[in-house]
Amino acid sequence: MFKGLIGKKIGMTQIFDEVGNAVPVTLIEAGPCYVTQVRTRETDNYRAVQLGFAEIKPARLTGGQLGHLTKVGAPPLRFLREFRTKEELKVGDKLTADVFELGDTVDVIGTSKGKGFAGAMKRHGFAGGPITHGQSDRQRSVGSIGATSGTGRVFKGKRMPGRMGNDRVTVHNLKIAFVDGERNLIGVRGAIPGAKGGLVLIKEARKQ
Repeated sequence: MFKGLIGKKIGMTQIFDEVGNAVPVTLIEAGPCYVTQVRTRETDNYRAVQLGFAEIKPARLTGGQLGHLTKVGAPPLRFLREFRTKEELKVGDKLTADVFELGDTVDVIGTSKGKGFAGAMKRHGFAGGPITHGQSDRQRSVGSIGATSGTGRVFKGKRMPGRMGNDRVTVHNLKIAFVDGERNLIGVRGAIPGAKGGLVLIKEARKQ
């Protein structure tokens, strides 16, 4: 059975298990999602399914987008994403939170919060320079970034100041703590990337 949905992060809360332990969970509004396209090996050289999520006004879509969705009988949808799968799905199928079950292990993909331009200490956890020994204005500096002779350049990937956050992040092996099919809610144990209201992709875990 295909297990994958597009959702929206609602926020964090806690629930209590049978023993009475408090379990931190993140609530996700998962689905309903519509199958808007099916990729096959014969026509596209790979197998995948395209899902649509979040109904919006038709005026907010371009003519091409609206025509693509109208052709398959789907409502106007804001987000379209592809999921690799070998399962047989049909265009027009509707997927809800019920595709997942209690105890399933999933990977959640989201966009982390953007922090703007940050220094090396905040971005990479550098310790900083010494406060004493004559250094008065470079405590939070990166320090030396390379040799002058020999290499004569700075290597790619050097940890330096730069934009922090706003990256695609995948959190692996999160347990589903509860599923509410009527309200399209899924609770995963632990935290997931992104701010409240951010778009997330929920997939069956690859590294179980």
